[in-house]
Amino acid sequence: MDERFERFVKGYLNMVEGYDTSGYLRPTLMGFNDSFVEAVRMGFARALADEEFGPAEYERLTDIEFPDRETLRSYLQAMYDYLFNEAPEQPMPPG
Repeated sequence: MDERFERFVKGYLNMVEGYDTSGYLRPTLMGFNDSFVEAVRMGFARALADEEFGPAEYERLTDIEFPDRETLRSYLQAMYDYLFNEAPEQPMPPG
């Protein structure tokens, strides 16, 4: 897993920041340089495709628990769509 993706997830999707859906996350990410944004995009794509990336790995990065891989995958897909496909709202993690 790319260190830049891990840094983004740890810093912006953690137990505190991950529940702030006020709309700052997309503009914050897009404020980084293009290579960082691309690394985060690819990190999401890899996490979605990687069967080994599951709730335990995500919890290690964020301290947020997901009940199962399917719920985590739905959240990650919604987050990808928010960040990179102009979805209108940032998803909320469980809890």
